[in-house]
Amino acid sequence: MTAIKHALQRDIFTPNDERLLSIVNVCKAGKKKRNCFLCATVTTERPVQVNVVKVKKSDKGDFYKRQTAWALRDLAVVDAKDAVKESPEFDLHFDKVYKWVASSTVEKNTFISCIWKLNQRYLRKKIDFINVSSQLLEESVPSGENQSVAGADEEVVDEYQELNAREEQDIEIMMEGCEYAISNAEAFAEKLSRELQVLDGANIQSIMASEKQVNILMKLLDEALKEVDQIELKLSSYEEMLQSVKEQMDQISESNHLIHLSNTNNVKLLTEIEFLVNHMDLAKGHIKALQEGDLTSSRGIEACTNAADALLQCMNVALRPGHDMLHAVKQQQQRFSDLREQFSRRLASHLNSVFVQQGHDQSSTLAQHSAELTLPNHHPFHRDLLRYAKLMEWLKNTDYGKYEGLTKNYMDYLSRLYEREIKDFFEVAKIKMTGTTREGKKFATLPRKESAVKQETESLHGSSGKLTGSTSSLNKLSVQSSGNRRSQSSSLLDMGNMSASDLDVADRTKFDKIFEQVLSELEPLCLAEQDFISKFFKLQQHQSTSGTTTNEVEEMDGVALSRSYTSGVPQTVSSEKDMIRQMMTKIFRCIEPELNNLIALGDKIDSFNSLYMLVKMSHHVWTAQNVDPASFLSTTLGNVLVTVKRNFDKCISNQMKQMDEVKISKKSKVGILPFVAEFEEFAALAESIFKNAERRGDLDKAYIKLIRAVFDSVEKVANESQKTPRDVVMMENFHHIFATLSRLKISCLEAEKKEAKQKYTDHLQSYVIYSLGQPLEKLNHFFEGVEARVAQGIREEEVSYQLAFNKQELRKVIKEYPGKEVKKGLDNLYKKVDKHLCEEENLLQVVWHSMQDEFIRQYKHFEGLIARCYPGSGITMEFTIQDILDYCSSIAQSH
Repeated sequence: MTAIKHALQRDIFTPNDERLLSIVNVCKAGKKKRNCFLCATVTTERPVQVNVVKVKKSDKGDFYKRQTAWALRDLAVVDAKDAVKESPEFDLHFDKVYKWVASSTVEKNTFISCIWKLNQRYLRKKIDFINVSSQLLEESVPSGENQSVAGADEEVVDEYQELNAREEQDIEIMMEGCEYAISNAEAFAEKLSRELQVLDGANIQSIMASEKQVNILMKLLDEALKEVDQIELKLSSYEEMLQSVKEQMDQISESNHLIHLSNTNNVKLLTEIEFLVNHMDLAKGHIKALQEGDLTSSRGIEACTNAADALLQCMNVALRPGHDMLHAVKQQQQRFSDLREQFSRRLASHLNSVFVQQGHDQSSTLAQHSAELTLPNHHPFHRDLLRYAKLMEWLKNTDYGKYEGLTKNYMDYLSRLYEREIKDFFEVAKIKMTGTTREGKKFATLPRKESAVKQETESLHGSSGKLTGSTSSLNKLSVQSSGNRRSQSSSLLDMGNMSASDLDVADRTKFDKIFEQVLSELEPLCLAEQDFISKFFKLQQHQSTSGTTTNEVEEMDGVALSRSYTSGVPQTVSSEKDMIRQMMTKIFRCIEPELNNLIALGDKIDSFNSLYMLVKMSHHVWTAQNVDPASFLSTTLGNVLVTVKRNFDKCISNQMKQMDEVKISKKSKVGILPFVAEFEEFAALAESIFKNAERRGDLDKAYIKLIRAVFDSVEKVANESQKTPRDVVMMENFHHIFATLSRLKISCLEAEKKEAKQKYTDHLQSYVIYSLGQPLEKLNHFFEGVEARVAQGIREEEVSYQLAFNKQELRKVIKEYPGKEVKKGLDNLYKKVDKHLCEEENLLQVVWHSMQDEFIRQYKHFEGLIARCYPGSGITMEFTIQDILDYCSSIAQSH
């Protein structure tokens, strides 16, 4: 190692003006053994800089090279891993932690000791040496390599030392007294020797003179020792005396501790007794109120409520450990249980009697509501019962079995009471809808009333049934061919009672009002009862539900409810909100069937009533859902709305079915088809009903279905018609449809309106061209030949040279169509068109005007051919365009 050190000093550090103080052979921990040297060096120039240098042997030769250098001032921690057990591993914390394994523990310790000395000598900074033996961190180290390292460094520092001021002054005085010392050093040395002998003699004499003083001092020390012995004896006696006092004080302290402990226990016992007395003692007034309190008066109910709350507090007091083992506590708890049971039984019996009494009073008021479309008001009944709400909450918390029993009894009784009231209410609504009277008779049993209403509605349905009763009439519908179109129109309107004028609009309005009144009466009734149930039975209306769906609520019949409330354990529903809905379902179980019966009756009276019911029911469902989407009212009205929607869809389907089944007579003329007029009536009625309605989307869907069915049926009838030309059927009916859609302005049918207009225009043009034909037939044939010659390549001005198409032939043909003949032909054409068209749509003048325009177009075409093919011939028609206009006007006025 020494040879390596000298080699490193010579080759690496001397050229850099550095001295190598310590070296250690190391390799990196955890890696392949590739040895290198860590060197501690100092610079030879001041200020001295201390470095730790990593030296590695070159791969290409035997020489060493400097790889990395760290300044000692950057070293933060030196970790020797273990201060007791020898280990070659150590860590140096510079900018990061460098883990090393030395070749031997001695080298590692020597290197760490050198680092510590260099830090103490040059840096004086805080370097943490952890897990390092204290022997390595000493200022002076025994002989060896460490001493030589430190000594070598000190030699450099101590080569020259300056004299201080005092030394310099003494030397000057001595030199002044010995001026010859410079020339005669021996004389100077002899003088110094003599003076030293004098000083030694003076010192010996001084020591001998002080012997007497030493003897005196020794005597004084002996006397002091004797005094110390006496003091020790006194202290021993005092200690014995204090020992007895200590024993007495210990006894007193123990006695005081026992007294304090006794007082503490007494205070704790008093605290426990006061706790039990204060929390488990029920006042005599409360006991008397629970045993004998008046449950009929407001003051008595309040006293019983306060007493019940006090009893509940006493029963629910949180006893401390061990209290329940006390005999007095057990007796008091048994007493409280007896009081609770006695009062619960008395309260339940009284509330059951209140239910019966209030129900009896309520039943006595039914007669005055029987003739009116109103439901009895239960507010007084609810107001009287709400006085017991706090007692019901107490009963729910203390005796859930009796609470369940009261709940079941309330539901059983109220369901019968409401069933009577609601059925009578709906009976009045049905009678008012059918327009019959009772003739002073009181209500009979329900089956008899329903039978009477059924007979009455069936008798009324034969005359007022619009769509369902008219199916057979539509199937047998045929258009009568007669000259009197007015009488024909009247016969069409009479068939099947399909015109809006034949329906009693007042009846529909009356039905709408009655249905709205029924819903308006039911809604506050259900909301008031639900609010009362939540307050009286202390159930939360707005807590989160557990996901019970509407279908699940509908399936909860009376049996399921009864099982839920009589099982003797807490209800199986997931929340109190579900319990409210179940109670409401049990109490008002007759509402949904009665509403469905009323809806069926309204639909049977007039299928168009489903439009009124859909709008009204949708509005009430929307209102109920805004209040509480999961309430009984919202659920029930939602279920009924499904039925109403089905009836509405059924009404639309029936109309489409009737359109599809329409047949026409082969011998009858077809005018405006009945289902076209029916669609107009339906759309007008629907627009008035669904104005600003929530379910407008349902109507728009129905419109699309109906209008497509109308279009298809018109096409079908037009194709089957034999008496009336197809174009006339299409033209008149699509004109009527276009006029209806234009008047009603139905936004979802804009495309159909344009389509109807296009069909009307196309078939009008087609009919005009087909009916007008060629009024100047021979002239038409002549000019067709002319156009054929031109098409073959003959120039137009050379056509007159053709034998068959010369000027003489043209004059002959023109002479066959004088104005009188033209007028006669137009008059026959007018009569023919008049027979084809119907009076209801009044399109005769429109068609006639179109024919007039078409005839003038043909006339202008002929004149153009004459001008081009027979220029300068002077040939003209026997009549003019003005003559055509006069003929057409005269014919129209004459008819």
